[in-house]
Parts: sequence; structure tokens; C-alpha cells
Amino acid sequence: MAASAYTLSEAARRRGLATILVDTFLVYGGFFMVIPLISVHYVDGLGWAAASIGLVLALRQLLQQGSTPVAGILADRFGVKWLICAGVLLRAVGFLSLAWATTFPLLLLSALLAALGGSLFEAPKSAAIAALTDEQNRARFYSLTGVVGGLGVAIGTQVGALLLAANFALVALVAASCFFVDFAITLIFLPPVRVASASDGGTLVRGIGLALRDRPFMTFNVLLMGYWFLWVQFTISLPLAAKAISGTASAVGWIYAINSVMLIVLSYPLIRLAGRWLRPLPILTLGLLLMALGIGAVALAGNMPVLLGCVVCLCLGVVLAAPSQQTVAASLANPAALGSYFGVNSLALAFGGGLGNFSGGLLYDLGGRWHLPALPWLVFGLVGLATTMGLWRMARGQQRRHMAGETPAQHEKASGITPAGARGR
Repeated sequence: MAASAYTLSEAARRRGLATILVDTFLVYGGFFMVIPLISVHYVDGLGWAAASIGLVLALRQLLQQGSTPVAGILADRFGVKWLICAGVLLRAVGFLSLAWATTFPLLLLSALLAALGGSLFEAPKSAAIAALTDEQNRARFYSLTGVVGGLGVAIGTQVGALLLAANFALVALVAASCFFVDFAITLIFLPPVRVASASDGGTLVRGIGLALRDRPFMTFNVLLMGYWFLWVQFTISLPLAAKAISGTASAVGWIYAINSVMLIVLSYPLIRLAGRWLRPLPILTLGLLLMALGIGAVALAGNMPVLLGCVVCLCLGVVLAAPSQQTVAASLANPAALGSYFGVNSLALAFGGGLGNFSGGLLYDLGGRWHLPALPWLVFGLVGLATTMGLWRMARGQQRRHMAGETPAQHEKASGITPAGARGR
């Protein structure tokens, strides 16, 4: 029987959060060990079209995040532990099969298996964090997961680049082993957390309906698509640009080294510092602006120092935006159905990330074919600026309501949402 997060002992809560941190390290390490190198291996190594790899990555993104709401529904009903275990095990099988994916159908099948695994553990893990933390420590814990994730990215990308010199199949095998280890750790140490109010009845899809009718939450999800559109360029267009400018696949590791170091060193203190003056939504808006400027400036990068300077600006934006978007989503989610809310929240990554992956490969090909190398980066920058404007307007609306003295409960009532006090807190 899964236990409500509110009935778990403090020791069980701490053990659950510690397990999630280990999960985060292994998931990021295993994922970034292999996924960024797919474009390098298949495009530069085997001569495949970048658009075809972009299509594979886009379909992987769409399947993973598009099916995540189902996992969110199941997490509300049955708890998170077994879904996370099944998800990391299935992803291990998907990455294992990459070692033998020498044709397009096999590559696509491997990517889709990995996507199904991700769909099972992503929303349940996010819901577990929201359930095991409170408003006082949630933002700090998201920042801490950013630091741990950065460590995973740093080690994973460097190990992947090192192993790629020997064999891409070896990269896939080692990445798969990270998820097999993650399965064992989750099975043993994660407590059986329930992420929906035990008293809430209704149909299996009731939580999805709550989320879809929640106007502020859905508005935020639409805007968040722009964030994910930019973020996924780390796995498709930026590795290709680094390889093209430097002439060596090891340059991909330089990009991820910068990203990882900045996440590890700056994420926790910078979010705490920014939180003294700004709420999470304005911090997210500032982060998106920096991301847009950094990726748009790649259009001017003719050598590695300039490219890495652009990456620094982009990564500084990610440091601010990544934990903030999670904090904002958690604050807008209804605690009566956290799994369903985070499942719906994943659709922003499904559509924004899927479109970003496909557009990244397609625009990169078109830029080369039309002799317009700046084309993809200018498009990415414009998408980022449009998203920044939307988030700024949303933040201004929140500020106006706060200055007018409107309470959160009044705003929720006006929006057709159950007041927070009736949500089982």
C-alpha cells in the first residue's frame, strides 16, 4: 500500500529525496552519455542526413512526453515507486539496443523504447518531489537537483566522448548500465509515496480534467514550449555546430563541460540570490531572455571561443530557468492530482521539445544547403524572445493581482480552480 507523502515519517521523506537525487544523477549521466552523440555518430560518422536524426529525436520526444500524462494518472492512483522502476528498466533496454542500431528502423525502435521508459518515470518523479517537499524547501531542492543533474551531465558527456573514440556501441552499453543500477537503487530505497489526496475519488482521468481546465496552468504550459524548444538544441544543433566549427567530435564535450560546471557551481547560490528579490516566474523570464540571446548569437560564431561564449550565456539562462520552471509548475499544480498535473506539464516538452528537435535538424540542413548558416540560430533566438515576452506578460499579470490585494484563493476561484485549502493539503 502506497503511503501519502503527508503520513511518511521525516526519515522516510529524507530517504525518498536522497533516492531521487541519486536517480537524477544516474538518469542525467546515462542520458547525456549517449543522446548528444547520436547526431555526431550518425550524421558525421555514418553520413546520415541531420534531418533524419532530428526526426528520430523529435519522435522520441513526442512519444515520451506525449504519453507521460498516462503515467501521471497511474501515479495518482497507484503511487510512484513501481512506475519509476518500470520506466528506468525499459529505458535501459532501449539504450542497450542502441548498440546494434545500424539501420534507421532499428535506431527509431531503440529511441522509442527509451522514450516509453522515460514517460513512465518522468512525471511520477516530479510529482514525488512536489509531494515530499514544501513551499519553504521546494525551490532549494529543485536547485539541488540541478546541481546533481549537472554532475551527471558533466561525467556522462565526458565518458561518452571518451568511449566514442573506441566504439559507439560501448557508449550505449555503459549508458544502459546506468539505468540498470538506477532500477536497483529505486527498488530498494524509494519509499512508497502516494502523490494524490487519498480522500479524492472520481474517475481515473479526473486529475487530467482538473489540469486541462486550469487556465493559469495551461497558459504556463503553452509558454513553456518555447523553453523546451531552445533547451533541446543541446542534443541536436549545438553538437553539430561544435563539430563543424572545431573539426573534432571532442568539442561536443566542451559544450557540456561548460553547461555542467555552471550548473554545479552557480545553480544553488544563484537561485537563492535571485530569490531574495524576484519570484520564480520573473526569474524564469530572465533565464529565457539569456537563453534567447545566447543561442541567437551563435549566428555570429565563426570560431570556438565565440561559440563557447554563446554557450556561457545560454547556460547562464538555463541555470536560472531550469529550477524556476519546475517551481512555477509545482506552485500552479493542484495537490489533489500532482501526478496528472505533472503529466500534462510534460506535454510542453513533448510539443516544444519535439518541434525543437525536428526544426533543429531541418534548419541546420537548410542553412547549409542555402548557404545561410545563421538561419537556425536566428529562428531559435526569435522563438526565445517571443517566449520571454509571453512569460513577462504573465508575470506582470501576477504582480498586478498581488498589488490589487487579490489572494491566491480568489484568483483560483475566478479561474475555475478548487481553492488551495480544499485540495487536501
